[in-house]
Amino acid sequence: MAAEKFETSLKKLEEVVRKLEGGSLSLDDSIKAFEEGVRHAAFCAKKLDEAERKVEVLIKQRDGSFRKEPFTTDDDE
Repeated sequence: MAAEKFETSLKKLEEVVRKLEGGSLSLDDSIKAFEEGVRHAAFCAKKLDEAERKVEVLIKQRDGSFRKEPFTTDDDE
């Protein structure tokens, strides 16, 4: 999963959820699908955390220059 993209992993996670919600899988297949879903969920969470750390907000100064500020959410306050 190292070279996998967020969007690809998210689609696979959605497919796993559909299969599990469908209720047609055997117990063993359900467990395997659940394990796969957990891996994709962890991968997506990691990628989102990495993206959030990289996001910076540019704020224009009165003199026309920009300064960088770390991205913050309402939860950070």
